[in-house]
Amino acid sequence: MTATAPASLVPVAPAGLTRRARRFVEAEGIRVPRQGIERHRDAWIEHGVPAAEIDRAAAFQDRWGGLALPPAPFYESGPRILGADLPEGSSTEGWYIPAGDCRVSMAYGFMIGPGGEFGIYGSRWAPLHASTEGWVESLALAGHARRWAGNMTRVAGKAVDSLDLAGYAPVPEVQGLTDTWWRGKHTLVALYQGEAVGMDAPRCLEAHVYEGLDEWGLQGG
Repeated sequence: MTATAPASLVPVAPAGLTRRARRFVEAEGIRVPRQGIERHRDAWIEHGVPAAEIDRAAAFQDRWGGLALPPAPFYESGPRILGADLPEGSSTEGWYIPAGDCRVSMAYGFMIGPGGEFGIYGSRWAPLHASTEGWVESLALAGHARRWAGNMTRVAGKAVDSLDLAGYAPVPEVQGLTDTWWRGKHTLVALYQGEAVGMDAPRCLEAHVYEGLDEWGLQGG
């Protein structure tokens, strides 16, 4: 009898990411065994979940399930491991798919929204990025910026409103919604507004300003 080789812990980055994000996933991520979704289909349908929403959960699980990435610079480090679970919601408010367990006890959870957005749900829904790809791109860009910036400054609360982003361009690959990235001449700015929106807590606004970047530091692939 031939022994089955253990599955590799090295993930293969899903298609559609930038080169920078692919390097991030494959060099710094770990792929752990993921739970199947299809075995829950009948029970979830009996629970009232539409088949189309189970299909969405299964598609997310096939693409991202079991992927563990380095801690995010905000949101209490982000999900521990990406993975779908029982969709929550209704036909009137829309359906939301849990995107992975939190690393610590928190007042909100990470969700995939009705339109595929990656966000947090606390007091209300706050879509951070237009897709999970955008979330991963944001993590990759944060890791890259930390590595290459000459200086990083945190700006919090009302002081975030005073940031002057005139002359900065949005970074398109992060697909920012509530959260955005901005690229200037020698600076990258990450604007984290999700907790302020999702928890109705303006004091939770935070921006990270990465300065002293050359062309490679601004782009990184």
